[in-house]
Formats: sequence, structure tokens, C-alpha cells
Amino acid sequence: MLSETEKRELCAIVRGSLQAAVTGGRYSPAAPAGAPALARPGGCFVTYKTHGELRGCIGCFVSEKPLWQTVAEYARMAALEDPRFIGNRLREAELPNVDFDVSVLSPLAPCREPEKIVLGTHGIYVRGGGRSGCFLPQVATETGWSVEEFWGYCCAHKAGLPYDFWRTPAAELYTFTAEVVAARYVGE
Repeated sequence: MLSETEKRELCAIVRGSLQAAVTGGRYSPAAPAGAPALARPGGCFVTYKTHGELRGCIGCFVSEKPLWQTVAEYARMAALEDPRFIGNRLREAELPNVDFDVSVLSPLAPCREPEKIVLGTHGIYVRGGGRSGCFLPQVATETGWSVEEFWGYCCAHKAGLPYDFWRTPAAELYTFTAEVVAARYVGE
């Protein structure tokens, strides 16, 4: 669990990285003091939305860097490198309307009973046939999908695999949880 101080530090890091990314500036945050959870290595995803519409989301499951450095890196990448938004990157004029989430991830755990995941609690990761895809836990809540749809859409739309691939022996299935810190670019 992140402390309130650690959550504020993460939000400040995302804001600084986002502003530098869209303005072409540089941002090198210092290691946050009094934030031990941010000093440990960890995976994260950073998600940007404007007016409720996705504008970028990139992350990693594992990092050898301290969490605060990983968040700074992926905050920049989510603004500039999400392949879904090539040619339509976030712009400086959008900053006042940007809402963001930082999902601090637990380690991946093998999933042997995919029908028993808890929607809104478990994120999923599917791998097979040289392809992979994931959904953060909050995707299930936002979409209202069933467990079957959650796995199926992850296979078909994120991993480029058949919809029912998750039911096959070739599927490598994993779950994870996320502590989500959400804020707006300007103000909280």
C-alpha cells in the first residue's frame, strides 16, 4: 500500500514527465525522500484520458529500476509512444483536460482457473504463439464485461489471438492486481 505522501509524489512525477513530453522539455525527477515504496523496483502502467477517452497507456510488469524512475519513464512513453496514437499524440493544449492513472502492479501470478478471477480486482495477461496482451483490472469495471469477455477481448483485441485462445492448453495465463493512483494534470 502506498502512503498519501507516495501517492502525491507519483502524481508530481507524472505531471512533470507529461509536461516535458508534450512541450519537448526535459524532466529529471529526484528520488523522493520519505517514500520507501517508491524506492523499490516495480512494474506500473500510466494511462492518460481526455474527456473520458483514452489518449495513451503504456507500462511494464517488471523493472529493475526504482518505481519512481519507472513511473517517470512510462509517463513520458504513454504520452509519446503509444502506437495507437501515432499522428495524434497528446498536445500541450490538452493538458488541462488530462486525467491520469498510475497503476502500481503486483507481480504476475500464474492463473490456473481463469473463470474464477475477480473482475475489477484482477488484471490479466495472456501469452501464446509469440503474442501477448493484457488488461488492467479497471478495464473490467469500465466496460462491464463478463469474465469470458474480459479474457476473450484480451486475446482477440490486445494479443491478436483467437477469442477463445484463453481456453486452450497453449495459453499462458497470468493475473495481477494494481494499486491505482488517479489524478488530473492540473489540480487533484
